[in-house]
Amino acid sequence: MSLLERVKQWARNLKRDVIALWIAARDKRTPLAAKLVAAMVATYALSPIDLIPDFVPVLGYLDDLLIVPLGILMAVKLIPPALMAEFRREAAGRDKPVSRAGLVFMVLVWLAGLGLLGWWIYQRVLL
Repeated sequence: MSLLERVKQWARNLKRDVIALWIAARDKRTPLAAKLVAAMVATYALSPIDLIPDFVPVLGYLDDLLIVPLGILMAVKLIPPALMAEFRREAAGRDKPVSRAGLVFMVLVWLAGLGLLGWWIYQRVLL
């Protein structure tokens, strides 16, 4: 298998695992710690808005290449293997959901950041 094929397979597995974590976060059999991590990772990964927009050079893709895969790895380690295998099978047949909660969360983070920036400018520059 070529390097390009391995990278494509890795990306497909990540997409499937995000959907599996979305399922895991809603399943009553998932341990609480795993459920919280899975919910955070799935909410962020499925949000239509990134924390760092992709048009920002280098940093824009940092979340896609580091933050999301590391979050998935952490969540998967917290979920019992048999249960995760079941969630992966179920995720393979589903379309990617969109997280409205993730959208709201990211908008709130951006608004809070803009508010803090405005406050900092007011305190440092205007006073």
